[in-house]
Amino acid sequence: MPSLIRFVVICAVIAGCVYGAMFALATFVEPNQREMTVRIPPAKLQLE
Repeated sequence: MPSLIRFVVICAVIAGCVYGAMFALATFVEPNQREMTVRIPPAKLQLE
């Protein structure tokens, strides 16, 4: 039984680290917003 409790505790610690990393990334990292231009060839605009 102690090995099961140790396994559950280790899994909980790993899950907590992953959750903490995701929370930190979502909170502290701001995406850069910029304008985007996509050129479409005139051949693709013609109707068939």
